[in-house]
Amino acid sequence: MAIECITNIQSMSQPQKHHQDHKEDEAPLVFDASLLRHELNLPKQFIWPDEEKPCMNVPELAVPLIDLGGFISGDPVATMEAARMVGEACQKHGFFLVVNHGIDAKLISHAHSYMDDFFEIPLSQKQRAQRKTGEHCGYASSFTGRFSSKLPWKETLSFQYSAEENSSTIVKDYLCNTLGKEFEQFGRVYQDYCDAMSNLSLGIMELLGMSLGVGKECFSEFFEENNSIMRLNYYPPCQKPDLTLGTGPHCDPTSLTILHQDQVGGLQVFVDNEWHSISPNFNAFVVNIGDTFMALSNGRYKSCLHRAVVNSRTTRKSLAFFLCPKGDKVVSPPSELVDDLTPRVYPDFTWPMLLEFTQKHYRADIKTLEAFTNWLLQRKTN
Repeated sequence: MAIECITNIQSMSQPQKHHQDHKEDEAPLVFDASLLRHELNLPKQFIWPDEEKPCMNVPELAVPLIDLGGFISGDPVATMEAARMVGEACQKHGFFLVVNHGIDAKLISHAHSYMDDFFEIPLSQKQRAQRKTGEHCGYASSFTGRFSSKLPWKETLSFQYSAEENSSTIVKDYLCNTLGKEFEQFGRVYQDYCDAMSNLSLGIMELLGMSLGVGKECFSEFFEENNSIMRLNYYPPCQKPDLTLGTGPHCDPTSLTILHQDQVGGLQVFVDNEWHSISPNFNAFVVNIGDTFMALSNGRYKSCLHRAVVNSRTTRKSLAFFLCPKGDKVVSPPSELVDDLTPRVYPDFTWPMLLEFTQKHYRADIKTLEAFTNWLLQRKTN
């Protein structure tokens, strides 16, 4: 049965779980990493409940290492094998590694090193790019202005990327306009990095299309003019790492995440009812399915719960590119993935609707897509 796409989010009824829980009569806590990294007594807002506190010694996740060299060079046998391995991983837990991906190693190194140019300047200067409430771009020192409990031990800088032809300098322009002309080279590095991530993600979308039997062009064309998000994650040392989390347990609401870790480690994935680690590999990107692609695949491929832990000694850095469709694209599975045995699981929606839901109404967790779906269906019923 066809489900009508809802494109107006303004008049929707309130969801069950509000995104904002910060009390208006309390001054927000300031997360100044230069001070808190030495603090022995963590502010209570950063202490997680006992059932969610991290385990440091967790088993390693057996993540497939997928060689993209043959796929990039056009080898049909290697391409079919890569597609098979991608499909197998996405049916199990939605995580895999890619190597021989064609991304310049110098660009990756620069993208890591330039993070220090921003995160190691004084807090007052970083706040020039302060992320506003309800928005997803800008600088965030933890999420102290949005939540009052279970705060993540991290700083982030997020910015919009667009693969449309008339937006070829969108990243550089945003960073220069926000932080000043002295960040022009900084902006150029991340513009180039986002361009590379967009191209890589479109290649992975070809493999995903092949693995699902809908053809390699189906999803790559859908995301060709993607309107994505780039995030720089900076996890300072914490003197009580067993009490807090760098990033809490969640599934990415986006379509596809391409993550590059430094050598410190801290990514954990929840598989078979226990947490597993994914060790750093500087030559590889960690790729995982998000909620939007889970809906696009009609639930055949799963987004997976994951989190980040911190340590008491070393700052951890990671680069996360979140692939998202252009705003007017309707997220609806190809007809080949819908039949009497596998009926529609999720209603049609657009990415800006889900983004607004997670930014203003709901704190992303393992049930984001379910809560969002119920919200849409409730609105349609009303």
